[in-house]
Amino acid sequence: MEAMESILNVLISRLDSVPAPYRQVDVATVKTNDILDIITAGGVRGQVDGFYRASNGRLTMVDRVTERTDNLLRIANSGQPARFARLINHAVSVSTDFTRKSTKPRDPYARLTVIQNVPITGRAFSWMTDQSYYHPGGNFVRIPNSDQGTHGGNRFFSLRSKPR
Repeated sequence: MEAMESILNVLISRLDSVPAPYRQVDVATVKTNDILDIITAGGVRGQVDGFYRASNGRLTMVDRVTERTDNLLRIANSGQPARFARLINHAVSVSTDFTRKSTKPRDPYARLTVIQNVPITGRAFSWMTDQSYYHPGGNFVRIPNSDQGTHGGNRFFSLRSKPR
């Protein structure tokens, strides 16, 4: 559940909290005020792997994402409500709160200012699978475990502060 909230916070940060002198296009590859444009930027293997807009502009998922989602829903809907049902319900709640009420989840990275003596902007602006060899490059700074930089197999990254 913390991973879901942190991923949504990354998307929100890319949408409306990009700190100067960075520009939205520097961290999100698009300039937009629509979170769906952030999610689908870059096509099939773009910002959020597996989510893209079809040539007609329709929001689309690749088959493996649809299959995984269908499987999770099948598990969540079978037997007594348990872990998967709670995860699905939490995902629906968090996304509904954001889209209908602009309610943002608590951001555990918002107040970070320094990571290992490197000044950062605060907030997370990227995430990847939590393997040491994955890094988004550029001015992204890996948020360490001591700052809750990993949730649900995902590693989160902030931005190096740049002089104005």
